[in-house]
Amino acid sequence: QECFVCHQNGATVICSETGCQRSFHLPCAVTGKCVTQYIWQRRAFCSEHSPRQTVEAVPKKGTLCLICLEAVDDKQSFGTMVCPTCQHAWLHRHCVQGQAVSAGSSCFQCPLCRDRRAFQREMLLMGIWVP
Repeated sequence: QECFVCHQNGATVICSETGCQRSFHLPCAVTGKCVTQYIWQRRAFCSEHSPRQTVEAVPKKGTLCLICLEAVDDKQSFGTMVCPTCQHAWLHRHCVQGQAVSAGSSCFQCPLCRDRRAFQREMLLMGIWVP
């Protein structure tokens, strides 16, 4: 199989969306804006079929990531995420992943409102791996 991200052979991950034949290498997932879910059925989605956050919030101009304190995009995107509970905690995907790895499932929570249950569930659905 050819990877739709890097166009090299040997892609073994196939999009879980019914009828989609896109495949990619696991290391190419982030570059290609693909989501891999490490929960329940362990599914993977190409960039076209990746789950999106349903929160209607939009970051204000100049909003900073609460983890690295760098500016976030001016909208939700693959690289910019928001806490589904408080809708004020804006985070970079790579920062959330780092926090999840450091905290583990027992301590991984929103850095602003400290919600754990809804925050973890949303992050797992969005492809954040929580050990």
